[in-house]
Amino acid sequence: MSVRKRTWKTPNGTKGQAWIVDYADHLGKRRQRSFDTKGEADAYHISVSGELRAGTHVPDSQSITVAEAGQRWLAKCETDGLEQSTIDGYTQHVDRHIVPMIGSVKLSRLTVPMIGTFEDDLLKADRSRIMVRKVRISLGALLANAQREGLVGHNVVYERGRQSKGKSRETHVADRQDTRLQVGVDIPSLDEIRAIHAALDRVGTNEQKAAILTAALVGLRVSEKRGLPWSVVHLKDGQSSVEIRQRADRYNKIGPPKTKQSRRTVSLPPVVVSALRKWKLACPHSELRFVFPDSGGGIQSYVNFTRHNLVPIMRAAGLMVPGVKKDGAPMLDQNGRPVLVPKYGWHSLRHFFASWCLNRKENGGLGLLPKEVQERMGHASITITMDTYGHLFKPKDDSTELAAAEKALFGT
Repeated sequence: MSVRKRTWKTPNGTKGQAWIVDYADHLGKRRQRSFDTKGEADAYHISVSGELRAGTHVPDSQSITVAEAGQRWLAKCETDGLEQSTIDGYTQHVDRHIVPMIGSVKLSRLTVPMIGTFEDDLLKADRSRIMVRKVRISLGALLANAQREGLVGHNVVYERGRQSKGKSRETHVADRQDTRLQVGVDIPSLDEIRAIHAALDRVGTNEQKAAILTAALVGLRVSEKRGLPWSVVHLKDGQSSVEIRQRADRYNKIGPPKTKQSRRTVSLPPVVVSALRKWKLACPHSELRFVFPDSGGGIQSYVNFTRHNLVPIMRAAGLMVPGVKKDGAPMLDQNGRPVLVPKYGWHSLRHFFASWCLNRKENGGLGLLPKEVQERMGHASITITMDTYGHLFKPKDDSTELAAAEKALFGT
C-alpha cells in the first residue's frame, strides 16, 4: 500500500498533478483513489489501512449511495416492527433532509467534514437546531445499519460526535441556548396555568378537566392518555396513582410506551383525583374501558381529543394566537382573516409539569430532585431531563445553609 504523486501535461500544455493511494483490498484486488492534496491522500491511507486490518473496508466501486442506504435502513425499521409513527418520522428525515442534500454521495466518500457542512447547510435552509439534531441522529442510525451490513467501514456521524466533545465551552453554551425552552413561549407561565384552571372551573366539562389536569399536573403524554385504561388508574385516598403500561400512536394503534423508562407509576394530586372521579362517573362505558374513549368506546384520535378538550379551554382562558404554517406564512381562513390556534399544545402542558416538579417549594413548585423528575416524566435518561429543563430556575443562595453545616461540622 502506498501514496505516490502523479504528474502529467494536458493537451494545451498545462501541468496537472494528483496524489494516488494504491492498495490491494481484502480479496487481493488492486485499488486506486486519487486526491488533490497529499494531506487528503495520507488521511485516506491511514483510514483504509485500519479498515483492511479490521476487515471492514468497502471500495468505491462496491459502495452504495446515501439514498440507497436510507431505503435499506427504512426497510430494516419496518422489519423490526417499529411503530408506524416512528417510521414516518424517519422517512421524513430521509426524504426531506438527507436525500436532497447528500443522497447522491457514496457511503465510501462520506467524511467527517462533510457531515459538518451538511449540518450547516440544513441550518442555512431554515431548519431549526432541534430538527438538525434529529436528522443527524437519523443519519447516524442509517450509517450504523449500513455498517452492520458491511456496506461502509466506519460511521462518520459518530466520529463527528466524538470530535465535537472538544468544542469550546462557548460553542456548547450557544448550542444549548438556541434550543432552550422559554416560559411564556414554550411553557405556560404560572399565571397562564391559573387562567387555564379558572377556565376549567368556569366552563370545563368533566372530561376536559381530567384531560388537561393529567397533562399539566401529572405529566402524561397525550399518546399515554389516549391509550389509558381505567384498570391502571387508582383513585383511593392516600394511594392515588396512575400506571403507564401502554400508549396509542397517531394511527390509533395500542403499543408499548415510548421507551423502557416510560413504563412508570405516577402519583396523582388531589385536584386530579377529584377530576378523574367525576369523569369516571360520566365516562361512557365500553368493553375496552378507556379513560378517554371516542363515541364508540374505542381509541379517540389525536385530532378529536385536541378539538374537544384542549381548544375550548384555551379559548376560554384567552390563550389563542394567530396560527403559522410550517413555511412561516400566516394561517388564513377563506375570508383572509387570521386563524387562531391554541398558544400551547399538550406537550407544553407536560413541559409545565416538569418545570413545576423542579421548581423550589418557596416558588410554588414541588422541589423534587432531578432523578425523581426523570422518573415521573418517563425520560430515558436524567441528561434529557436536565438538558431540557435545568436552565429554568436560578440556584438558591446556599450561604446560610453552608454556614450552618460548617458550624455543625467544626463546632464553631
